[in-house]
Amino acid sequence: MSTSTRLRLFCLPYSGASAMFYSRWRRALPEWLQVRPLELPGRGMRMDEPLQRDIKALAAQLAGEISAELDGPYALFGHSLGGLLAFELAHALRERGLPAPLALFASATAGPARRDVSEYAVEKDDTQLIDRLRTLKGTPEDALANRELMQLALPILRADFLLCGSFHYGEREPLSMPIHVFGGKQDDVRADELLDWQEDTASGFSLDMFEGHHFYLVQQQSSLLRCVRRYADEHLTRWRYGAARRAALATG
Repeated sequence: MSTSTRLRLFCLPYSGASAMFYSRWRRALPEWLQVRPLELPGRGMRMDEPLQRDIKALAAQLAGEISAELDGPYALFGHSLGGLLAFELAHALRERGLPAPLALFASATAGPARRDVSEYAVEKDDTQLIDRLRTLKGTPEDALANRELMQLALPILRADFLLCGSFHYGEREPLSMPIHVFGGKQDDVRADELLDWQEDTASGFSLDMFEGHHFYLVQQQSSLLRCVRRYADEHLTRWRYGAARRAALATG
């Protein structure tokens, strides 16, 4: 495929994580599906920037930052908090009149319409944060016991939980792009909560479940990426067909 027919996949990290989590995906996906991790303020290469605690403000900031990269087909992917942030980002892009993504991929996060974020609206202390990490089954016990590591990680996690707690659904028109949702069969996020995502699309919906808990996407990476690749290929094929039709009509 030529460069113009590649699909850029903007990937948003989960609470406490850096965009580096998605770097391994580059080796596992074909060249036409370009993984573009989005680093959030306060971590990784943006460590010197203040952590953000307002999800709507962060979405607006990200929309401005990626606006120059939307000259071709693209999609959004987010896991956990990243899925909710991807939803806000899709709305922020629409509000700016920017090109819409071909699809939104949301992983291990309840649909926005009825989700309860009250648990995250109140700042948590270190013990509560560590207990939550242990519940999510994504952090090894030796890491949780590492005081220096936790001193670096917990402020980011605390801010990200407040970021989630700042979410307010309000009056939302359904998004124009399909929403593909993924979840772990043993995760606390139930299938009925994942199904709630279908209320926020006017274009199409799917739900795929995998063995595993909240961080199923680590153990089930190959299966998940096959699924993402299949949907992305379908959307890109339709986009290319539509682009070809528009070009033919323009030339008479």
